[in-house]
Amino acid sequence: MAARTRNRHFEILAPADWTAPAVFNSPHSGRDYPKEFLSASRLSPAALRKSEDCYVDELFMGCVRHGAPMLRAHAPRSFVDLNREPYELDPRMFADVLPGYVNSSSPRVMAGLGTIPRVVAEGEDIYRAPFRFAEALTRIEQIYRPYHRTLTALMDEVVAKSGSGLLIDCHSMPSSAAGNLGPRANVVVGDRYGVSCGKAVTAWVDELLRAEGLRVLRNKPYAGGFITHSHGSPQSNRHALQIEVNRGLYLNEKTMEKSADFPALQAAFTRVVGTLLAGLGDLIAPAGRQLAAE
Repeated sequence: MAARTRNRHFEILAPADWTAPAVFNSPHSGRDYPKEFLSASRLSPAALRKSEDCYVDELFMGCVRHGAPMLRAHAPRSFVDLNREPYELDPRMFADVLPGYVNSSSPRVMAGLGTIPRVVAEGEDIYRAPFRFAEALTRIEQIYRPYHRTLTALMDEVVAKSGSGLLIDCHSMPSSAAGNLGPRANVVVGDRYGVSCGKAVTAWVDELLRAEGLRVLRNKPYAGGFITHSHGSPQSNRHALQIEVNRGLYLNEKTMEKSADFPALQAAFTRVVGTLLAGLGDLIAPAGRQLAAE
């Protein structure tokens, strides 16, 4: 495993031989908190970490061994949320008037969870005082846009090589949210109700997860976010799935430490990923290539 591209804010973990028609993405597992951000926040580092998809990048890292790259963030979600539109911003956070192109009325903004979040996942305000739009713009230009250019380039590369590609967007959900879904909610697979991914791919991922003893739901309450929406276009041979993992399966959510169950769950996901990638090329091959193979 090697870091093909790395900077302060994100990196690509690249296989020595990139053979699988897939890209894995972990936009919310970043845990590099800038000192200036910690100083501006009214919350402790432990409270800020409540927004992390903690260690989910490591859960899926077996993808690299099986021939697919992973793009993972170092910048934390509470600092900049990479699974949003570029300018979903809450005017209440800022000391100046926002430009007209800002989306200030989306449901995510109303909840305080825009591109620059106002609150952590548990609803606590992050900042001591309003700050200027220029600070938000710096984060967007230096972190958000380079990250998305990199993700798009990876998907373009895999489609150029294989004629088609699958993006797996890796996330986690708090066990409190999973508990509200009933006893079946170990994992939620989101394909935006069939819009972002071919049905056969979604069904196979579902089947592989269940074979590992995981209880799987589809699309409710996590159908897929901005990244899944942006990259999922099966009619263009680009598929995207969002996978949400119950943190209670592998994490002490109070201390943010891996539990004793982490290695077994990581091994289960590595098996799922290995089987998926071994047969994925045939499953998502463009129609012309499928006919030629037959």
